[in-house]
Amino acid sequence: MRKSGCILFAVLFCIYLPAQIKKAPEVKDGEGPWPQLIIRGVTLINSTGAPPIGPVDIVVEKNRIVQILNVGNPGMPINNERRPKLKEGGKELNFDGMYLLPGFIDMHGHIGGTEQGTPAEYVFKLWMAHGITTIRDPSCGNGLDWVLDEKKLSAENKITAPRIFAYTAFGQGAKQTISTPELGVEWVKENARKGADGIKFFGAAPQIMDAAIRENKKLGLRSTCHHAQMSVAQWNVLNSAKAGMTSMEHWYGLPEALFTDKTVQNYPLNYNYSNEQHRFEEAGKLWKQAAAPYSDKWNAVMKELLSLDFTLDPTFNIYDASRDLMRARRAEWHEDYTLPSLWKFYEPNRNSHGSYWFNWGTEQENAWKENYRLWMTFINEYKNRGGRVTTGSDNGYIYQTYGFGYIRELELLREAGFHPLEVFRAATLHGAQALGADKDLGSIEVGKLADMVVVDVNPLENLQVLYGTGAIKLNEQNKAVRVGGVKYTIKDGIVYDAKKLLADVKKIVDDEKAKTNWKLRQPGVGEF
Repeated sequence: MRKSGCILFAVLFCIYLPAQIKKAPEVKDGEGPWPQLIIRGVTLINSTGAPPIGPVDIVVEKNRIVQILNVGNPGMPINNERRPKLKEGGKELNFDGMYLLPGFIDMHGHIGGTEQGTPAEYVFKLWMAHGITTIRDPSCGNGLDWVLDEKKLSAENKITAPRIFAYTAFGQGAKQTISTPELGVEWVKENARKGADGIKFFGAAPQIMDAAIRENKKLGLRSTCHHAQMSVAQWNVLNSAKAGMTSMEHWYGLPEALFTDKTVQNYPLNYNYSNEQHRFEEAGKLWKQAAAPYSDKWNAVMKELLSLDFTLDPTFNIYDASRDLMRARRAEWHEDYTLPSLWKFYEPNRNSHGSYWFNWGTEQENAWKENYRLWMTFINEYKNRGGRVTTGSDNGYIYQTYGFGYIRELELLREAGFHPLEVFRAATLHGAQALGADKDLGSIEVGKLADMVVVDVNPLENLQVLYGTGAIKLNEQNKAVRVGGVKYTIKDGIVYDAKKLLADVKKIVDDEKAKTNWKLRQPGVGEF
């Protein structure tokens, strides 16, 4: 997505002219659905917070889970008398010894962009290959009509793609600058008429934000916000939550609500927001300017957000390179799964959003490590006090490639202090609740849709087994082998071979490389 269509557009209320990327082709990659699907012998992680249980058989009919049956005890033969019977025309899958979870929900999923050169098929298949069966598109950067078309095709399973919730950027497509609350309210009404699921805000004048958020809530739609620095001094997270916003993204606006000795971030006097080295370097110092953890102010802000049932979607992974650039830049999946155009977008570049590596080193990384420590403390305690935390990736920026970056988000929630079962609840049930879709999605329970993830090793013991590249393990012959990688992704009762989807992505990347004989090189290599 172009920076003008992402942040500066919404802050300055310019007219939005999306540059659409290539749509996903209508093709059948999965098998099913069947009148009846029985998944046999799995260990179930249902994502309600319950511990694993197995072996169980799960019966799906008309894309709804109709039975979950315990069919034995670990280490003992399965009791065939307990097993559900296969009906005529049905399909059974023997997944003995495998682990099954609900489909993952990415609450911050941009569907590629023209600058990154990432076609929708590439993005969708990377998501599905990592078990992501639902995404929230925050700002509909390819245009609302485009996203709604893809949403419809996904719902009809005519394309290989997660189900889509479309949250339009506030002001997108406006015929004139939204300069009054009345114009904001009218835009919100029109957005609802067009079929959007919600709104993504970046900031505006307080009276406009207040009116728009309240109108959106009145219409029954949900909302989120990246409280961008250009407006956050006037309107922070607490203001949004009080007006009726349902969630926030990243963390901008939260430290500002925790200030005790200032009202504006401590900007250097030569700071320029359009200089992204300035923007992200100073952002890495922001949490230290906020109230200390567990102080009166810190507790009061948390208590108020909890009372408003406000959802936090931290997107830890997208800033991960800020605290360890080399690790993110050298991630092993880049060679096979990062498109040349996307790699070019990641490199130090004054024009590409999030490519702010102009002079990044020890001092910046140490500041960001402390930033994470304080940020994670708030998020973990918010969860501990009953608050809803979800998982979003914001991939396609800052060396975070689609799908892979989402699994990194799970790891970072674990680092923040979440038990692995709490991590999976954030990735599934809490996301569904935040979207207002928990009647159908978010857990493996009777009555819910058949969105599932199957992996052949225990993901609770090592979240890294969910990466498409798997995890390294030493076998009995003292040889390093790869284990894991999502084996199957099931959406709407249709079974997709996750490793086949990854192979499709690799071919897309290989074909692009072959066109120009491109090879991945680290920035600056050979430039001395």
